[in-house]
Formats: sequence, structure tokens, C-alpha cells
Amino acid sequence: MKENSAKSAITRRQFLKKTVIASAAVAVPYIIPASALGKDGAVAPSEQIGLGAIGIGGRGSYDLGCMLKETDVHCIAVCDARRERREAAKNKVDAEYRNQDCVMYCDLRELLARPDIDAVLIATGPNWHALASMMAAKAGKDVYCEKPCTKNIADSLSLADVFRRTGRVFQGGMQRRSLPNFAFAVELAHRGKLGQLRTLHAHPAGLKTSISGWAPEGQDPGKEEADWDMYLGPAAWRPFSTSSLHRGGSFEKGGGMVGGGCLEWGSHCIDQCQWANNTDDTAAVEYWPEGNQLCALYANGVKLVIRNDGWLNSGSCPVRYEGDTAWVETGDCGDLFASSMELIGGKRPRIPGYPANLHIRDFFDCVRSRNQPRANARVACQSHIVCHAANIAQFLNRKVKYDPVKNEFIGDEEANRLRSEAMREPWRI
Repeated sequence: MKENSAKSAITRRQFLKKTVIASAAVAVPYIIPASALGKDGAVAPSEQIGLGAIGIGGRGSYDLGCMLKETDVHCIAVCDARRERREAAKNKVDAEYRNQDCVMYCDLRELLARPDIDAVLIATGPNWHALASMMAAKAGKDVYCEKPCTKNIADSLSLADVFRRTGRVFQGGMQRRSLPNFAFAVELAHRGKLGQLRTLHAHPAGLKTSISGWAPEGQDPGKEEADWDMYLGPAAWRPFSTSSLHRGGSFEKGGGMVGGGCLEWGSHCIDQCQWANNTDDTAAVEYWPEGNQLCALYANGVKLVIRNDGWLNSGSCPVRYEGDTAWVETGDCGDLFASSMELIGGKRPRIPGYPANLHIRDFFDCVRSRNQPRANARVACQSHIVCHAANIAQFLNRKVKYDPVKNEFIGDEEANRLRSEAMREPWRI
């Protein structure tokens, strides 16, 4: 009996020990990190927006850096035609997340085919912006695209149409729509504080237009280092050029024209003027060069003056709105200047420079809500059409008249030929 009792005691002790160990083993999986539950400010992985980044040069790297700081966004893939850039982008992403999970691609089609990517950053050269954005929309992705968003009027119209039909979210990289000084200047115009709006002024950062050519041919480093064919994309073929590779903006920007014309900062500043004039749904109806300026006239009688000179100390990308009783001017300095400082009132929020974080947050908020962001495809379409039409007037060195309903120049075959350009095979909209 004692022996049996001892054995029983041992058995009970062993049983209890085994039970505790088994219980602990069962309990372990239920110790879940707070980040996985979305606690302590973290966002649960199932609720995060899967992000892919396409084109990660200087501006693209900056945009990506802003996006990596958003806690509800997780970048899982990067794509660039240049090896050094895609590797640098992967290192940037992996360092942020402290893992090695980011996948690299050279061909954007492979990235767009991933079902776990919800949104993409497109910061390639402008030869790719419109086409890559439309390819992304058709693949079911929302898009944040750097400016200039389109190369010509036809691109602009197609962009708006594709995003309307697919129901995807588009945000053009005109980040000044999300900065307080620019928004307040527009508010003054909208609330009638300037009186009847008469004249809008936009800074273009240059007005030169020319037909593209070939840069001197360089030594092609090979597809693994820089896929020149992919880098060109829909742009006309030309021999490999080191200078073009390092300046992605050197390709055609409308009707075969390069030099940017008023498109460079115009896609920011003219976009602001469109906003101030309540003409986000239309374009100006007349365009003409006037001395060292470009001018346009809207159907409501408001004149747009695109000029490089004569600005106050308002920083880069300045705009000015003049009514029949007052005026206001602002730029990247973050300050506001006005005919009377009473218009501005007390101390206002000042954000100098041109940070994109507020604009990027607006984009991701709309990815979640499915609302339209501030620089949506319709807005980008019309502001870019004004830039392209003004460039055409500059290039032809004469006045042109535009029908914003039919989206064609009135009785002007020469101007109408410049509304579009051929895409290099196999790329097409």
C-alpha cells in the first residue's frame, strides 16, 4: 500500500508538472504583440495599406520617406529601371521596418500584378507618369503621381477618364494644395475678399519650348545596371544617354516638345490659379505669348499671366490673385503678402518650403474613405491642359483659341496636331 501510495504521489506530481507545461504551451500563442492588435498607436497588419513605389530617384526617395512614416501604410515593393536606385530604395524600406522583406522589381508590370499592393507611388521621369498611372488604375491600384502628371492634352483627358471609369483614387503631386498659406490665399479669392477676381499670376520657372533631339550617345552599362528600354518606356527611342538617364525630365513633355515651358512649376502654380478661379472643371479659352510672358483668358473674363519676373520676396512657386479691390500673393516662404494686412488678420500657420507629408496624408485618407483627394485626376487633367495649351501658344508664337468642352483648338489644325504624340510600341493607353 505504501509503495502504491508513493507511486501514486509521483504519478500525480508528474501529471501536474506535465499539465502546467502543456498549459503554458497552449497559452503562448495568445501572447500577441500590441502592434498586431493595433494598440498603442500601431495599426494592425490587416488594416495597413500595401504600398509599392515606382521610380525612386531624388523626388521619389523623398516621397517614399514621407510615406514610410505613415503608420497605416506598409511598403512591400519598389521598382526602378536602375539597379542602384532600386537597391537604395530597398535599403531605405528595410531600415525603416528592420527586416529584409521589401522586394525589388525592374519591370513595373510585375509590381502592379501583385494583389497585396493597394496603392503605388509613381515618381519616374515624366515620360512614364501618365501611362504608369493608368496602368496602375487598371490593375486596381490607387495612385500618388508626381508632376507633371501628363505629357500632353490627350494624356490629360485619358487620365481623368481612366480614373473615373475604374473608381481608383488619384492624387497629383501638387502638394501646395495641402499647405495653409496657399489654401488661405485661395480662400480670400473664394470669399470675395479681393472683390471681383480679375487677374491671376503664376510662376512657370522658365518658358522655353523646343522640339526634342538626341543627346550624345553614351556607353550603355547593360540591362542589369540600367534597363534603357524600360527607362524610355513610351518615349520615342533614342541611343543610350548618360545625361538623359540622370535627368529623367529631359524627354518630351507634350506634342514632341521639351524644355518644360510653363509646365515645370506651372503644374503647381497654374494649378493654384485654377483653384482660386473656381475652374477646376474647365480650362482657359484663349492663350497667347505677350512679350516675356504667357497669357490666357477664361470664359468668366479672368486673365491668367504666366511670368518669371516681378515677384515679391515670396519664395519659389509664387502665385498672386488680384481682384478689383485687393490682392494677395504667397509662395514657398510660407508668408502671405496683401494690399492690406487686414486681409490676412492675425498670426497664421506658417509652413515654409514645400513639404509633401500633408498632401500624402490626404491621399491615404482618401484611399481609405474612397473620397476624392485635393489634386484628383479631374483637377490634374484641367490644370495640365492649361499648361499644355499655353505651351502650344508659346511654341507656335501666336494666339490659339481652345474649346474646353470639345477639348480642341478652334479652327486650328496646326495646334490640334500638338495635342498628342505617338507612343513607342508596345506601350499604349
